[in-house]
Amino acid sequence: MKISQDEVDHIAHLARLHIAEGEKEQFSEQLSQIVTFVNQLSEVDTEDIPQTATTSTASNVLREDICHACLPVEEAVANAPQTKEGFFVVPKIISDQETRNR
Repeated sequence: MKISQDEVDHIAHLARLHIAEGEKEQFSEQLSQIVTFVNQLSEVDTEDIPQTATTSTASNVLREDICHACLPVEEAVANAPQTKEGFFVVPKIISDQETRNR
């Protein structure tokens, strides 16, 4: 599957990466090779292979999930640069144009 330079532009835009004009052809070829390789993996016969959730024998090292009292809203947002009605205010990172295209 060939990944076009327009698709490379779109991926770079989504990842917020700047790619020079000279690099687009290189990335187009590399991404095309990756997609071709991944497609080859789907051709592997796994019919007689048992399903596994993981190949690692490591055990879970997470702490026990215990409920604790939460901070009051006023204390949680006390050091925030900007708040509104008890919520953090952060800069918008997705434009209206992008949300309409989804």
